[in-house]
Amino acid sequence: MYVGRFLVAAPGLAAYRVSSRSFPNREVIERDGSLTVVPTDDAEPTDNPYVSYNCVRRVDGPAGQRAVVGNGSHVDPIAEKVEMGYPARDALAAALLALDFEKDDYDTPRIAAVVGADTAFVGTVRRDALVVREVAEPTLIATYERDDPEPFALDAAEAESAAQELYEHTFEHAVCAAGVRVDASETETAIHNGE
Repeated sequence: MYVGRFLVAAPGLAAYRVSSRSFPNREVIERDGSLTVVPTDDAEPTDNPYVSYNCVRRVDGPAGQRAVVGNGSHVDPIAEKVEMGYPARDALAAALLALDFEKDDYDTPRIAAVVGADTAFVGTVRRDALVVREVAEPTLIATYERDDPEPFALDAAEAESAAQELYEHTFEHAVCAAGVRVDASETETAIHNGE
């Protein structure tokens, strides 16, 4: 099954995977403290605004360590709002509503999560809804087919194993993945580019 880009989030842990039929030549790199999806050196040039973006941003705000995970440019304003002290739910809702779903041929939903050591919120904005939920267990949200939050069996406990587990999941067309673990004192990230 092809579900497009997807993330799984739970308190203290999240992972994100790029799955793509159209733009498979991408990887995750670390840049300026964030994990960023970028074209590989051998990728065809494109002016598509949805190909490159921060997919994981660490945030040290008034409520402590947090990580914002998502499939596009909305990750940055969510992170900025969390850093300013917005509650995670409000930061997700405000940024997702402002940016709306992607204006591509598929009306691709935007998906995101805000994860702290003891809390996690997931959100999506799609053509027909804005959904933001607090979750206590690993929860999946994808751009296609699985675009409403649902429970997901995630065995990983660390950033690296979470990224690898999502990359190796049976959903079709894996390109690259990122993981993040948040505890009270630090945020750990990991990259899995299929190597």
